[in-house]
Amino acid sequence: MIRTDHLDAFAVFARHLNFTHAAKALHLSQPALHAQVNQLAEDLGVPLYRRVGRGLELTAEGERLAAFARQQRRVHAAMRAELVGRSAALPVTLAAGEGAYLYLLGPGLQRFRDTCDSPLQLLTLDRAGCLEAVRLGRAQLAVTALDRVPRDLTGVRVARIGAAIAAPADHPLAGLKAVHPADLEGARLVVPPEGAPLRAAVERALAGVDWTVAVEARGWPLTLRFAALGLGVAVVNGFVSPPEGVVLRPFVGLPTVDYQLLRRRGAELFGGTQALWEALRATA
Repeated sequence: MIRTDHLDAFAVFARHLNFTHAAKALHLSQPALHAQVNQLAEDLGVPLYRRVGRGLELTAEGERLAAFARQQRRVHAAMRAELVGRSAALPVTLAAGEGAYLYLLGPGLQRFRDTCDSPLQLLTLDRAGCLEAVRLGRAQLAVTALDRVPRDLTGVRVARIGAAIAAPADHPLAGLKAVHPADLEGARLVVPPEGAPLRAAVERALAGVDWTVAVEARGWPLTLRFAALGLGVAVVNGFVSPPEGVVLRPFVGLPTVDYQLLRRRGAELFGGTQALWEALRATA
């Protein structure tokens, strides 16, 4: 059986990855904290951390236990608050990308704010960062583009978004009802750097089409700005809001993208986390 005091101590240690700092936060001596963490590892039969150079890092088992410990601390805090008849109002952390915050999640966040007084913390991360934040308990929820929800997470689709071409209003492509790959023959494109998922998708869609890179850019606002300046046309998600002088036309060369609302499988929804989950689900 896992002792709750050892689990609480490990959660703090996992945040600091430094016995001196964690012991100070817990008002314990460093030897006492060291003994608790080592006893927890012995009880579970797995190593929870290792030394790397002059620092410490969690093992894979330690990362999983840290996520569980963070969740348990939230559950315990909510229960204590309920027993004394007051709202816990625990902070809720959401991870998502810049584009999702700008163009997709606004109505859901407004619904949450109108119905719940829990503090809201927002992390701006890419897809890999969102998945890691939820898995490690650094965020209770995440929204990111995924074809399939990983087995260790629970998810619900909140949006299915098509691709679009962003072009200046006086560009020939702006006169089309929809843009096909062949329409981009000879085009100069604003694209993400090599290695980005969208860059790879564009290169696959335009295989056999002669096109050139006008400029590389990360993030929808910068991409749209370069399109507005006439540096090139851009492949963007259909949910973006184009700036003045730029029009969007559906691009049939790419598949739709599903945005998933995610949480750790088995993680209990309560309080502000449940309120945010329901508010964002209503985005669908």
